[in-house]
Amino acid sequence: MTVRKGEHRQLLKDSFMVELVEGARKLRHVFLFTDLLLCAKLKKTNRGKSQQYDCKWYIPLADLTFQPVDESEAAANIPLIQDDELEAMKVKISNLKSDIHRERKANKGGKGMDRLRKKLSEQESMLLLLSPSMAFRVHNRNGKGYTVLTWSDYERAEWGEHIREQQKKCMKSFSLSSLEIQMLTNSCVKLQTVHRVPLTLSKEDDESSGLYGFLNVIVHSATGFQQSSNLFCTMEVDSFGYFVNKAKTRVYRNTTEPSWNEEFEIELEGSQTLRILCYEKFYNKNRPMREDGGECSERMVAKGQVQLDPHMVMGKDWQRSVVSMNGIEVKLSLKFTSREFSLKRLPSRKQTGVFGVKIGVVTKRERSKVPYIVRQCVEEIERRGMEEVGIYRVSGVATDIQALKNAFDSNNKDVSVMMSDMDVNAIAGTLKLYFRELPAPLFTDELYPNFVEGVALSDPVAKESCMLNLLLSLPEPSLLTFLFLLDHLKRVAEKESLNKMSLHNLATVFGPTLLRPSEKDSKIPTNPTQPISMADSWSLEVMSQVQVLLYFLQLDTIPTPDSKRQSILFSTECVMYYGSLWRSTRPL
Repeated sequence: MTVRKGEHRQLLKDSFMVELVEGARKLRHVFLFTDLLLCAKLKKTNRGKSQQYDCKWYIPLADLTFQPVDESEAAANIPLIQDDELEAMKVKISNLKSDIHRERKANKGGKGMDRLRKKLSEQESMLLLLSPSMAFRVHNRNGKGYTVLTWSDYERAEWGEHIREQQKKCMKSFSLSSLEIQMLTNSCVKLQTVHRVPLTLSKEDDESSGLYGFLNVIVHSATGFQQSSNLFCTMEVDSFGYFVNKAKTRVYRNTTEPSWNEEFEIELEGSQTLRILCYEKFYNKNRPMREDGGECSERMVAKGQVQLDPHMVMGKDWQRSVVSMNGIEVKLSLKFTSREFSLKRLPSRKQTGVFGVKIGVVTKRERSKVPYIVRQCVEEIERRGMEEVGIYRVSGVATDIQALKNAFDSNNKDVSVMMSDMDVNAIAGTLKLYFRELPAPLFTDELYPNFVEGVALSDPVAKESCMLNLLLSLPEPSLLTFLFLLDHLKRVAEKESLNKMSLHNLATVFGPTLLRPSEKDSKIPTNPTQPISMADSWSLEVMSQVQVLLYFLQLDTIPTPDSKRQSILFSTECVMYYGSLWRSTRPL
């Protein structure tokens, strides 16, 4: 009834998406047919009854146009969700998945397992509803427009490509009666290809939960471009079902065959897919507003992805891969290191450098309170990286990081000159690498379990007393270095509107780096009668490390004003200052 006799309507693509309705997020199921785009809401039904859809709107493809999106304007109109809210959902999801894992190992089922799976589905749906933030707008020629939210350019471009390709075919406008709409919506129940909220953690098979560790990626080159352009690539990996940008190559100017040969180290958290997005960059020399003396804009020209099969990437050797993208090919090399091995702290065999050397040895040798490498990296990042989107999250080029590491280890006097010419993400990566390669964590192996237990206290007064007491118990080099870094990270978060790095994002990046113990076994107290999988164990441990750092980042009773910055670096009275401050603010 919804198409003319002899014609066939087919479903091309469907997906759960988020619609922005009068400033509120609404979970929708969007269906792309050969002649129309349909947005439906999945109705709540009584137990045992089949799914039902309620049509919210539809647009014939002949009447559909795309509205250009001003990212800054869109960001102002999209309700932002606090990172700690999203993290709390992830914690709940991990805990529920662990409970389901234990129930399955004990061969339990029935109502208990059903309840856990229902709770898991609810949390995953909520995370899906709150996580996307990139606007994608479609418009009906009759005047009505609709805004849906996606996670990245990849989804936005994918939907746009499918719609435009179908619009090339000869189509006419039409309208559906209420009966026809109802029949079409009812058919979606049988036609849908996506039946569940698409999160990795909803999968039953533990082997499908993705990879945890570090993926080294070398972006070699690309071919197939038809005209000379300024080209660069970005890389995304999935975590908890949505994708996050992790790395970006430099812009290769005026070429049809860019040869980047840049290596990146990308952290994986249950990741299953690596996405590659190629962009063309445009510069307007008449409006000098941005880098290279001109205002710039960019356009995606190709996209593709690689499935991260554990058997493909877990070997010791590099694995070559070619990603085909509609005539464009990008050549990659991949090597994966599991978290169990990548996070081991190993002392340096030589004590002349700074990487892998105890922080007390380095500060004593340099006769300073905070290592030179930390001060230099922070100074350079605060000079020109505070507004860099994804600073500390986006991976720097591995070869640049290695060059800086060698320069600091050899006490190269020209290291500051080297840094001024390097991409700021490489400097951020060098700072993270320094803390990651310390033979003992900044928070020490001895105090680590106490910090984890302290941050879990429910009484806020007891928690503050415990955490500050533990902090002031750190060795002086560790304490002063941490306070210096803490001051810097708070400054970075003050620019969150520009760099997209909140306190929680920074805690996620630095928490495991600063707290991860040097011993192989976890220090987090566990219940031996309730074993959990290794992936879940790692996740829970990392979340605890993030929470410890986040606590100090959010704590107002440890101010780090500019007037005290030099004393943090060089004054031995710094500990006394913070100790007296803590005692003066401690509740009676």
